[in-house]
Amino acid sequence: MGALEHHEIPDASLIGTAQEYNRLMEVLSYPYARMLVSVINDRLLTKKYALAEAVRMNTLLRQDRDSVPAVTAELEVNALSNPDGTVNIHFADFLRFSCILKAVEWKLINMDVRNGYVRLEGDKFDRLLQNALQNRIEDELPRPVPEQFRPALQADTDHIGIVLAEAKRRLSPTGGEAVQDAYLPPCIRAIIASAQAGMNLPHSARFALVSFLHALGMDYDQIVGVFAQSPDFDESVSAYQIKHITGELNGTEGYTPPECGTMKTNGICFNPDELCEHIHHPLNYYRIRARDGRSGSVPPASPAELPKD
Repeated sequence: MGALEHHEIPDASLIGTAQEYNRLMEVLSYPYARMLVSVINDRLLTKKYALAEAVRMNTLLRQDRDSVPAVTAELEVNALSNPDGTVNIHFADFLRFSCILKAVEWKLINMDVRNGYVRLEGDKFDRLLQNALQNRIEDELPRPVPEQFRPALQADTDHIGIVLAEAKRRLSPTGGEAVQDAYLPPCIRAIIASAQAGMNLPHSARFALVSFLHALGMDYDQIVGVFAQSPDFDESVSAYQIKHITGELNGTEGYTPPECGTMKTNGICFNPDELCEHIHHPLNYYRIRARDGRSGSVPPASPAELPKD
């Protein structure tokens, strides 16, 4: 619940008259939380829980530097501490755990690299350990939970499920509402218009369109309906592509839509408007337009403005 509602694991009091009981509850809370996450088996919940546990570890490491070597070994990170408090981490592990950090300061070209190792200050190394633990937890979950345990977990999993559904509604670009054409970013509108006009879309455009519509909550029938308006539509071909991108073929959550930078690189950033200059992802464009449309502060684009060719 802490991970879902506050993005962090609550701090437990381990002192006082009930300290032994509290310590036992703190220890048992970890496997119990993993059981709950495993039973619910939802990708968003798993990622939020893993992140919250990793952030909690990062906080604790700042208070207990003596534990850093043990944590480093447990997470199988190839790193060595230096007498001056810095840490040398092998460049392969550095790349593996820093790839999600977008800031320029984390680029390898801006790092102090010596003999294949990246020298980092302690706080930056802790940040990579945070990513390493997050990856470890995500890879380990879900775990198999015996059927005889599940009835005892039902009350908690039901409660978490309700909170999770509300969190998904808040995070959804559509706010839980139907997709509105008027809120679509110019690039997606242009790709849709091209598909409906029967143009042969490059793979990058098909991928961007399908993954974007899937992220908005559209199902297979709704997505295939966009392509079905094309004069040379072949569902047997489109079905495989759509189900692969959305994860339906392999039972995953599907691929994430490309960022604006990737869209530009692939040559499928069409007709950018003023809002495009201030966002970095097409989903953020939809979120802002939908929010402003619901509040009435900014009138949405008219469907008549959709490109015709």
